[in-house]
Amino acid sequence: MNRNELQRLAGIRIRETKTLFKAGEYSGAYYLAGYAVECALKACYAKSIKRHDFPEKTVRQVFTHSLTELVVLAGLKKELEIAIRQSGRLAANWNITYEWSEDSRYKVWIRDDAEAILNAINTRRYGVLPWIKQYW
Repeated sequence: MNRNELQRLAGIRIRETKTLFKAGEYSGAYYLAGYAVECALKACYAKSIKRHDFPEKTVRQVFTHSLTELVVLAGLKKELEIAIRQSGRLAANWNITYEWSEDSRYKVWIRDDAEAILNAINTRRYGVLPWIKQYW
């Protein structure tokens, strides 16, 4: 897996999220939305390593699903802290997004939850995904 594949997967997951949301499948939409962010952050990490390849499982720490851990591994912690201080909107969107976890698949999410994370991730100017894309 490499950086380009992870970027592509982030886009695919967002499209799938929108499709599920429109179909009223809010739990699936919520769950996949978080995976889009995870893929985007892993693309940022891949950018920092040799030839933009994502490492095999020898680097176990990168195979986390924790968005806050991935921000650190991608080298974006300081940038995110600065961006959050500068924008209350990005801060609010990050607060919604970072609550996502792989365990989200075991919960039932309602329309409002799915809509909130989708908006937090996709909002053009202050969304989490557009912010990440600056670094991938």
